[in-house]
Amino acid sequence: MTKYCYNYDTGEYEYIDKNGYSYDQGEYVYNWDDSEYKREEEEEKRKAEEDEERRQRER
Repeated sequence: MTKYCYNYDTGEYEYIDKNGYSYDQGEYVYNWDDSEYKREEEEEKRKAEEDEERRQRER
């Protein structure tokens, strides 16, 4: 899955996967804004923690 992320080296938005592969350039990029991926990971982690707490309370 890719996201439309800002590449600081080119100054352009590009489709980049979470590993840093730019589908627009056809190569890995290293200086790009991965905040959308980080935000998504944090949200998934928070939901997993809430689910675990809920399971613990139900016991």
